[in-house]
Parts: sequence; structure tokens; C-alpha cells
Amino acid sequence: MSHLPQIKIAATYMRGGTSKGVFFRLQDLPASAQQPGPARDKLLMRVIGSPDPYGKQIDGMGGATSSTSKTVIVAKSTRPNHDVDYLFGQVAIDKAFVDWSGNCGNLSAAVGPFAISNGLVDPARVPDNGIATIRIWQANIGKTIVAHVPITNGHVQETGDFELDGVTFPAAEVQLEFLDPAAEEDGAGGAMFPTGNLVDDLDVPGFGTLKATMINAGIPTIFVNADSIGYTGTELQDAINGDAKALEKFETLRAHGALRMGLIKHLDEIATRQHTPKIAFVARPAAYTASSGKRVESGDVDLLVRAMSMGKLHHAMMGTAAVAIGTAAAIPGTLVNLAAGGGERNAVRFGHPSGTLRVGAEASQQNGEWSVTKAIMSRSARVLMEGWVRVPADAF
Repeated sequence: MSHLPQIKIAATYMRGGTSKGVFFRLQDLPASAQQPGPARDKLLMRVIGSPDPYGKQIDGMGGATSSTSKTVIVAKSTRPNHDVDYLFGQVAIDKAFVDWSGNCGNLSAAVGPFAISNGLVDPARVPDNGIATIRIWQANIGKTIVAHVPITNGHVQETGDFELDGVTFPAAEVQLEFLDPAAEEDGAGGAMFPTGNLVDDLDVPGFGTLKATMINAGIPTIFVNADSIGYTGTELQDAINGDAKALEKFETLRAHGALRMGLIKHLDEIATRQHTPKIAFVARPAAYTASSGKRVESGDVDLLVRAMSMGKLHHAMMGTAAVAIGTAAAIPGTLVNLAAGGGERNAVRFGHPSGTLRVGAEASQQNGEWSVTKAIMSRSARVLMEGWVRVPADAF
């Protein structure tokens, strides 16, 4: 029996915010994977090491968590006034599935640096020293992200003293602007509040009737109050991720919220949308000890937020969910805004399992409709390894 050799594909392994992923230039992918479809999905799954019934992704680049089972494809932009097109694929760990339904806000911080370092940005747009402003077209949701990338001596600066809770070491700050962040999702019509309400009554088996804010901003997100589902908002991962019944109830909540938001037509369709929508629960400020051992005092934050990603409590906060938090906090009357104390505000600092994060948003109301022009937050990014990934030639 003959066996095909492995092939090698140029790739970069990068950290962006509190996530890691394998980055590719579109032009470097095998021809059959340069277009959306089964070949691309199979290739990316094999690169990451999925599907893995052991849940470890030992035979791939994935790290067996939602934060480390990610892929990115970047190309020179085909759209006016944009530098690059950015496509994000969330690879399921134990299932044969790549979810293309949303963005990764954390890895968004690495797209500008990757694009500059890999020759995808016009050199005239990059100063010898200073800040390169890179306009990114986020192809999953059809939105613009502006990345402000520090440049030193003509190269991307990766080292620095910017600290980000959830990331052990400091690095250079990359500021991101998510323009017009209300996500355009199939069935939701692009509306920021697809139900037309800031707060809805959502009937969920196992929970009863919950107050919920369902918003499309950054990523479709369903916010509920922590105390309404039996939590305090100070929980760390172990308090939830080891509770199979709790995880099942969260998935039921996610399915019913997605149905109400118009993201799915039948409850069983939620299995094909692991990445979106997100579930998050909020609470008023309270003191707790973060996963690093750092003490977060109630006076350090405006509110507490915990979020679920790919069926588990996230170790910090997804960048896109942070956009949703900032957006919802800026609109008086949402559950997020009320947890932060209510009223008008253009920024909040919230507590998450790894510490705190500040996010801002510019909101306005016209003719009774709320809109947000942009959400702003800072992350960091760093190349961890570059060269080639190898996959069996018959893997896709």
C-alpha cells in the first residue's frame, strides 16, 4: 500500500489578545483551499488537529480550547479603501466542523501586524517609525476594523509594556476600532437589536423566563443577569466547565436565544453554529480573585461579565464579546448598562475570570433607533513561530 507524503504550507503561529491561531496568506494555500468549501475546511481541521475524540488536538497545532483552535486567512483587499481582507475560521475540537459565522476580536489584533510583515500592505502605508493605520475588511461579518500597529525602524514592534489580563507577558499595544459594529447576520437583518427590544423575556426550559438583552454588535450575544441563572458573576472556569448539566443548560439557553434573534429557524440548527451566538451573564461589581491569583476589588470595575465560548466558560473575554459589552453598556436600559449602574457612558471596565478589561463605544439615538459608530479597545499581538505547517497530502 502506497502512502502520499506530507506537504508543507507557509504559515505563522500568532498570539492575538488572549487567543492563538495559525495564520495563512490566501496565496500560500493549496489551490483547492483558496476557495471556500470542503477542501479548505478539511485542510484547516487537519492543521489544527480536529476532529479529535480525545479532545486534545495532539496531532495538530490546536491547544484543545476555543481560544487556541483558530485559523486566519489574510489577502490583499479587493475592496476600496481597505488594505487587507481577513477571514476567520473557528475549528471545532471534537467535531468535523469549521464555523465561519463570526469574527475573532482577539486575533483581529494580529491581522495588521501579520499583513505588514508578510508583504500584504503597500509599503508606502507603513512609516519607518510611528503608527501604521491598517484598514481591515472582516469578511465573516462584512465590517471594517481599523488597527493601529506600532512600527519601529520599519518593522512591526511586538515588544512593549502593555499588559493584558489573561496574557502572562507584556507586549506592544495594538489599538483596534470596530466600525459600525452591529453584526450583519443572516436572518437578523443587520439590526443591532433583532427583536426590537433592549430587554426581552426569554422562555428557556430549565431556567424558566429570563430577562435577556440580545444584541448584534461585534458578535451576536445574549446577555442575562447572573443571579437569574444561579450565579454571582465572580465564577472562574472550574465552577462551570466541570458541570455537565450546567453546560447543557447554557446550550439550551443559547439555542432559544438564537431562535429568538432569527439566527436559526429551528432549535436543532444550533449544532451548526458553535461559534455564534455567544452567551454572557452580567452582575454588579463585587470582589473576587482572578485565575492568576490577582485580586479584583469591586471598586476596580463597573460590572462583572462571564462569557461562554464553544460550549465552555472562556478563560478571559472574547474580543468580539467585549465589543458587544461596550456597545450594550453605552445604551441606557440594556442589562449590561443596568449592571454597570445605568445612565449614559462611553466606556466601561469589566471584570472577567482573568482580570479586567476596558472597552469603549460611541452610541447615539436617532428616531428611536440606537446606533454605534465604533467600539474601541486595546490588545496586543506577537509572532510565536513562523515557517511551514505540514499535513498529509491526502488530508483534504
